[in-house]
Amino acid sequence: MLKPTLVVLAAGIGSRYGGLKQIDPIGPNGELIIDYSIYDALESGFGQVVFVISEAIEEPFRERVGRTCESQCETTYVFQSLDDVPKDFKVPPNRQKPWGTAHATWSCRNVVHTPFAVINADDFYGRSAYQALCDHLRSVWDSAAVNAYCMVSYLLENTLSEHGHVSRGVCTVNQDGYLVEIHERTHIERFGQVAKYTEDKETWVEIPRGTPVSMNIWGFTPSLFSELEILFPHLLQEHSHDILKAEFLLPVAVGDLIRNERAMVKTLPAHETWFGVTYQEDKPKARQAMRDLIHRGVYPDNLWAKAP
Repeated sequence: MLKPTLVVLAAGIGSRYGGLKQIDPIGPNGELIIDYSIYDALESGFGQVVFVISEAIEEPFRERVGRTCESQCETTYVFQSLDDVPKDFKVPPNRQKPWGTAHATWSCRNVVHTPFAVINADDFYGRSAYQALCDHLRSVWDSAAVNAYCMVSYLLENTLSEHGHVSRGVCTVNQDGYLVEIHERTHIERFGQVAKYTEDKETWVEIPRGTPVSMNIWGFTPSLFSELEILFPHLLQEHSHDILKAEFLLPVAVGDLIRNERAMVKTLPAHETWFGVTYQEDKPKARQAMRDLIHRGVYPDNLWAKAP
């Protein structure tokens, strides 16, 4: 049985964070969030790792990650390039930022040939998320008409930063546990015990407690690449009026596939509290959370001393 692949989206520079948050340590021996993600994935049965990075951070990223991941499993690096677009599309000269998370995932189309998971480099998801993904991906199959994907969902209130707004995919799930809709909300903030989102920074809409959200941790079969191949040109055409800012986002692409009956997405609820480093101010809390997990015996004090 082929082991699933872990795809780590690590191309973002982290403008709100103020630096390369992907290689900022939170563990007692300089471990990164990525280290804990890889450790959890390998412990859960994943067999290889593909990092999607930008060429601009290749040297520091490979130097740091090469000390750990490459010694534990097969490791591949893929560049997310602004020029990696459909052949009939010409990149505007003033466009600077990459095309988003769906584009980053599509960048792996030539190196990923097994069922695979996609995660953010700077989010801590918890061991149970990787175990649930691996178990699902080992038994997944696509029918002739519908692609079988999955997503780990979290409760919104467990995913907010205390230091600013966050972006989350707000989900509607049916009684059978399948994703019905997902709406990417790019500006969600905490107001006491209440979470609200805005699209114009004037009108705020409350999101009920207990709402499942996507933290960009997905499970796919390689069929996704051909689906993205179809969706990407449509995105570029639809956003010709704002092409300098347009993004090809994974939650939006998945939502399109669900609406077009091209995919069924099983939600795998996570029980851990997410933490990450969206802002510099998030780092002390992330470090304390990791110390607590080490104290509880979830992770060894020296992570890679007992690596798989």
